[in-house]
Amino acid sequence: MCLERYEDLANVTVIGAQWGDEGKGKIVDWLASRADAVVRFQGGHNAGHTLVVGNQTYKLSLLPSGIVTGTLSLIGNGVVLDPWALRDEIAKLESQGVAITTENFGIADNCPLILPIHRDLDVLREAAAGKGKIGTTGRGIGPAYEDKVGRRAIRVCDLAHIDQLDPQLDRLCAHHDALRAGFNEPPIDRAGLIEQLREIAPFVQKFAQPVWKRLNDVKKGGARILFEGAQGVLLDVDHGTYPFVTSSNTVSGTVASGSGMGPGSAGFVLGIVKAYTTRVGSGPFPTELEDETGQRLGERGHEFGTVTARKRRCGWFDAVLVRQTCAISGVTGIALTKIDVLDGFEKIKICTGYRLDGEVLDYLPAHAAEQARVEPIYEEIDGWEGTTVGARSWADLPAQAVKYIRRIEELIECPVASVSTSPEREDTILVRDPFAD
Repeated sequence: MCLERYEDLANVTVIGAQWGDEGKGKIVDWLASRADAVVRFQGGHNAGHTLVVGNQTYKLSLLPSGIVTGTLSLIGNGVVLDPWALRDEIAKLESQGVAITTENFGIADNCPLILPIHRDLDVLREAAAGKGKIGTTGRGIGPAYEDKVGRRAIRVCDLAHIDQLDPQLDRLCAHHDALRAGFNEPPIDRAGLIEQLREIAPFVQKFAQPVWKRLNDVKKGGARILFEGAQGVLLDVDHGTYPFVTSSNTVSGTVASGSGMGPGSAGFVLGIVKAYTTRVGSGPFPTELEDETGQRLGERGHEFGTVTARKRRCGWFDAVLVRQTCAISGVTGIALTKIDVLDGFEKIKICTGYRLDGEVLDYLPAHAAEQARVEPIYEEIDGWEGTTVGARSWADLPAQAVKYIRRIEELIECPVASVSTSPEREDTILVRDPFAD
């Protein structure tokens, strides 16, 4: 069983413990309704959460999930922000009746911006990569993070000082113009970029604030904070299936650097885990099923990306990977989602190890070529008759479904905190309440 590694268990951190798309939206929505503040601490608008509240469906990319319930929602400095995408997302939610104001929403003033030139570079690179494509969303996330660490980013706070941007634009253009020339693209239109920034600045500036200070202030008042991760640990730039990863750290440790709170603030780390495995885009996937079973999982699970609408690759549950991600991210307990998708399968397989060149491994090696060559070792168990859809207690589940869940706990060496049995918020079996610890 996982140890509680963090000091402040009044807070909860939610991360995806696979390749993303684990169903974080529903879990975060439920937790957000009981939190005092919700914080996004990494990633960009390549993330996607779908929330189902009553008869209304909300699709979020940048906005923290708490915004739907009116909970204080903050974008931390670890996020890269596309201000135009944010404006569109806010307009969409407001058209659905969600109120977004300076009282319930804020953006870190030291948050880096995604600019149109970042989207351009992202698309150009991927198109030219040939077999080296890594499956980016083309939204400029990676290039924006590159400019951040290259110390040439334009940040939210710079929008209040546009007339003083020349030194930063010099550094930015020196870098990007050389890259654009390599793709036979014209140099950056500096005047045009400045005009775009002037146009969007008032919209962004009204939400800009020192988020680190706001968070520390609300914490002093006894607030419960929910930290909302994007993507999944297997897409972490350090710990994921590199180079087929995102451009940020998706592990729970990023809470501290991406929000401005100390490392003891992560609290109860809840890893969201799908009852099978999916992946979008390129990269290794040991348990992938390119057959009728994989197609059945995809159809029953409606496996299409919230942001990209790309079809997800599907496979059996990989206990090796989830055990690894739980260890790396200090997961306190998991929320198991989409168990209902497995209803009606006569036999279900779980990956318990790998074979690589005759050797048995209990972890995924770091090298991409070896990751692509590992062969899954499966344990097969009986499926179950009946349905798990809508179950809200262990007694509502078929006995064999309970056995499957208990076996997952054993293999990943981490307890189940909840089980989700449909997209509806209330269709959840709660084993351990993260906010009650």
